Amino acid sequence: MSRMFIDVRFDNPFQTNCWALSADGSDEAVVVDPGFNPAGVKEMVERSGRGIAAVLATHGHADHIASAPQVCDPDIPLYIHEADELALTDQGAWGAGMPVPDRYRPREVRTVADGDTLGFAGFEIRVRHTPGHTPGSVCFATDGFLLSGDLVFRDSIGRHDFPNSNARDMFESLRWFLTLDDGIDVYPGHGPETTVGRERARNEWLKALV
Repeated sequence: MSRMFIDVRFDNPFQTNCWALSADGSDEAVVVDPGFNPAGVKEMVERSGRGIAAVLATHGHADHIASAPQVCDPDIPLYIHEADELALTDQGAWGAGMPVPDRYRPREVRTVADGDTLGFAGFEIRVRHTPGHTPGSVCFATDGFLLSGDLVFRDSIGRHDFPNSNARDMFESLRWFLTLDDGIDVYPGHGPETTVGRERARNEWLKALV
């Protein structure tokens, strides 16, 4: 694939990564998991000389979507899996198990499903439904890298003990992750970037699945 612009912010209490992505030469960027700091997210993209084409959520936990209304205002769409859409308006009914406010829904919301392909900022993103951490957790894949959300981190995996988590689904999603090529870069929801090959070789949670 073409060369990419990639940047990240994680200046929030949960150290949630917010990624900004764009193909070189595009004047737009995609924001993934806007987190808690809308001014910081906008500054990150503006610093690159780009505008925001769309905002994507890997899942509905508040540390990934809290600033979506402000970042999306007035008419930038938010994309989230249909099984996590309820998290935008009622974290309690959705099953977050966290004492957080309920209103994170921007004006324009579009739901995604497994196998969808999204085109923004000069490149394509494929949606892979990877439930377990939440019912609607997804990974966003390109030919060269994967945005893994809270599925896989460097040396660890996402929690699967929340009220609406599912351990069986989580481990099935991790088995899918292990089918990917070793050379794929992984940009997780928390912590430093990694690769599929590194996690296959060093991540004790994944080694137990082989």
